[in-house]
Amino acid sequence: MDGLAERFEAHRGQLRAVAYRMLGSLSEADDAVQETWLRLSRTDTSDVRNLGAWLTTVVGRICLDLLRSRTARREEPLDVRLPDPVLSPADGVDPEQEALLADSVGLAMLVVLDTLQPAERLAFVLHDTFAVPFDDIGPIVGRSADAAKMLASRARRRVQAATTVPDADLPRQREVADAFLAAARAGDFDALVAVLDPDVLLRGDHGARQASELIRGAHRVAEGAIRFAEAARHSRPVLVNGAPGLVTAPDGRPLSVMAFTIRGGRIVEIDILADPDRLARLDLTAG
Repeated sequence: MDGLAERFEAHRGQLRAVAYRMLGSLSEADDAVQETWLRLSRTDTSDVRNLGAWLTTVVGRICLDLLRSRTARREEPLDVRLPDPVLSPADGVDPEQEALLADSVGLAMLVVLDTLQPAERLAFVLHDTFAVPFDDIGPIVGRSADAAKMLASRARRRVQAATTVPDADLPRQREVADAFLAAARAGDFDALVAVLDPDVLLRGDHGARQASELIRGAHRVAEGAIRFAEAARHSRPVLVNGAPGLVTAPDGRPLSVMAFTIRGGRIVEIDILADPDRLARLDLTAG
């Protein structure tokens, strides 16, 4: 068993990355990885030639079942629900998180993935991110390889149409985020508008206790940021899923995690997680 555990641990990072992209939840991803280990420990794998591929298939099937169960429980469409953020220091991603955040899986991307049907999401994530062949994906979703290919293609079109590709220059992105924070602290409306794209989109997830937010337009977002001036004095720069962001925690009490998507030197999307229940479960010291 010790040898099997060591072989499993060698794949844990990738399995967690698959589960996080599938579920958008760090705790559920860890649960899915643990269930994968339990299934491995109960299975005779003497005929398994590629353990990594076998494990990826198993964790994918577990995540698909969880997504289908989650979808079935929804009695009405969700408003705004952001995935769990992955926090890192402002000066770089922790090596332990590199596998989790490979391929720039930002919060905005995960929001788009959450709009896909479970089978579409699985086909897209497994094939486009982890290069799993459609011959292996088909049996997981109960379809042929060609049908699985169509699922991934449909998902890819939706993701590409809805996802903004951020600037590649992280230091320049950080400058823009810092300019936003400085303007918010100063209550400088014009400076805020200057760093926001005219069509900027803000999504705010406050949990079940308060209505979520979906605000579009530089002037409306700047007006909201002006009201954020006092809290902004307690904000500190971090990386959120590898992109510039802020953690706001006056007196150590977490109020929000904010992530920016920056393109063309301006902020085009802002995602804010302000659900107190979920914030309490996150390790906000990581940033």
